[in-house]
Amino acid sequence: MPDVSIIILGYKSSAHLPTCMDCLEHQTCRNFEVVFIDNGSGDGSLEIVESRKASFPVHILKQDRNLGFAAANNIGAKLARGKWIALLNADAYPEPDWLASLLRAVDQAPEYSAFSSRQIQFHAPHLLDGAGDAYHISGLAWRNQYNLPAGQNGLKQREVFSPCAAAAMYLREEFLKAGGFDEDYFSYFEDVDLGFRLRLLGTKCLYVPEAVVQHVGSASTGKRSNFSVYYGYRNLIWTFFKDMPSPWIWLFLPLHIGTVLFFSIYLTLRGQGGTIWQAIFDAMRGLPKILGKRKIIQKNKQIVPGEALRFMSRGLFQPVREFIKRNRTA
Repeated sequence: MPDVSIIILGYKSSAHLPTCMDCLEHQTCRNFEVVFIDNGSGDGSLEIVESRKASFPVHILKQDRNLGFAAANNIGAKLARGKWIALLNADAYPEPDWLASLLRAVDQAPEYSAFSSRQIQFHAPHLLDGAGDAYHISGLAWRNQYNLPAGQNGLKQREVFSPCAAAAMYLREEFLKAGGFDEDYFSYFEDVDLGFRLRLLGTKCLYVPEAVVQHVGSASTGKRSNFSVYYGYRNLIWTFFKDMPSPWIWLFLPLHIGTVLFFSIYLTLRGQGGTIWQAIFDAMRGLPKILGKRKIIQKNKQIVPGEALRFMSRGLFQPVREFIKRNRTA
């Protein structure tokens, strides 16, 4: 049985899969399998992955349509045979010791059950793409140290809120126990939501700077696309209402509303007003179902509300700094 099952999704990924597969062939740790879920790509992705079966075990499941990131990864997690599942985007290219570094961190820090990789921007390798995810009390989330010089940042191992699912590793048992990704999300913010639910169950996430991937980013959906805006903000709202424990949900609700309104105005001025307001409308329309999920999540949480503040970012102006950094010209 493999130590790790690496789950990769195929959707408009044929341009990136050959490089991703090449990187897996050069991993120093060989005790892994690949579980490939083809999300109705129809672009030759299946043939690319099938051609690598001689290099490492590959299990392929073809879907007739795009099920979304959340549902497809859940299928992969159920098919996986490894104790650990590593999620890897097709446009994330791991360095040879990526998997070995993650497993070494498991041995060194057994109290953690989720691990985050160090992501470098593929098209700007002097800049970080992220060092684990952060979650703010307003409901915003971001990748730590995004767009900062890679040579001086993200070099220390530390606890983070959650891993970015572009290159993340979870204890399979804990992933399934938490219910995996929320399939109603379809795509975007599902990793933050899962990270929040795992936190409420008492688990922790470790950022491993030695586990490096080069990440293209938004290869199948496009950066700042209407698709990413819609699902990103709809799911942001759902995550706040579903996961934020009491009494903090009531204390931080005005800040959450103000934050969403700020970005709605910004995106409207950017020409995406129809998309962001549709996202807000659909988020509100889906709230009854989300609040039903909230009852179960909050009932099953294993931490006290005060402990939840420990793993959230609380700086009042921190979202502003992150917003400026993200929109800075690299």
